Amino acid sequence: MDCLHNDLAILSHNTAEGNRGGINRWRNQTTEENPMASEVRAAMVQTAWTGDKESMIELHERYMREAAAAGARIMCFQELFYGPYFCQVQETEYYDYAEAIPDGPTTKRFQELAAELGMVVVLPMYEKEQEGLLYNTAAVIDADGTYLGKYRKTHIPQVKGFWEKFYFRPGNLGYPVFDTAVGKVGVYICYDRHFPEGWRALGLNGAQIVFNPSATSRGLSSYLWQLEQPASAAANMYFVGAINRVGIEALGDNDFYGTTYFANPRGQFVGDVCSDQDAELIIRDLDLDQVDEVRNQWAFYRDRRPDMYGPLTSA
Repeated sequence: MDCLHNDLAILSHNTAEGNRGGINRWRNQTTEENPMASEVRAAMVQTAWTGDKESMIELHERYMREAAAAGARIMCFQELFYGPYFCQVQETEYYDYAEAIPDGPTTKRFQELAAELGMVVVLPMYEKEQEGLLYNTAAVIDADGTYLGKYRKTHIPQVKGFWEKFYFRPGNLGYPVFDTAVGKVGVYICYDRHFPEGWRALGLNGAQIVFNPSATSRGLSSYLWQLEQPASAAANMYFVGAINRVGIEALGDNDFYGTTYFANPRGQFVGDVCSDQDAELIIRDLDLDQVDEVRNQWAFYRDRRPDMYGPLTSA
């Protein structure tokens, strides 16, 4: 397996045995021990629900430390990372998972860890702005622990197994791109990926890497999973990190199928995709020079005709 297996049992074994089963497999998917100046070593993790919020947070802290030890400088977690995917049901008790961003405890906790490790981190969480105003949000923290801002999921589904309108208001912050220590980073959450307009807006706003943290089920979307994000990476000529959780949770029948991967600005996978069953950490070197190289070659942004697109927004 070319992704880095990283459940806690395997992680402990790898540490005791010199990481033979983990880091060595990761190294086969990167260019060298120390990336070139234009390269960013990036990480994502797909994992299963542990059963409670605190253990999920602790698990992700351990993943983040492992990624940092392997040289990663930026990491993104899966959608609503510290909870189950509670949108399989419509129950008000799950409102309690929401926190303030950036003043809530989880953002503060990861600001400290980001500063300690010198790593940029993207935290997809359930946000409470005020009573009754709840969002599906990702906070972005820079490598010195500075909170840079947040993206709120724009497109909210309401279908069987994905009752998100019960929990989230539509995002209202546009498509921000964050100027981080490793480059210009955007976020587009789960169901957003079906809408090309946001991908394009992130590119026009300067994104070099866009993360797409998700929670999507095998029967509903698996045939699209390896099509949409690479196509969006190619259309907008930037890197995309696509993340999905794994497993079946007690709240419903959704079978989350992982298959996390990075796609480059040509729409090609960077190394292999991850397992569709197991918790895994993926680490890849992303050469940001490819962004300008592909944009100069294909020139899609130059050849746009926004003067002809009015009906797309007036319909």
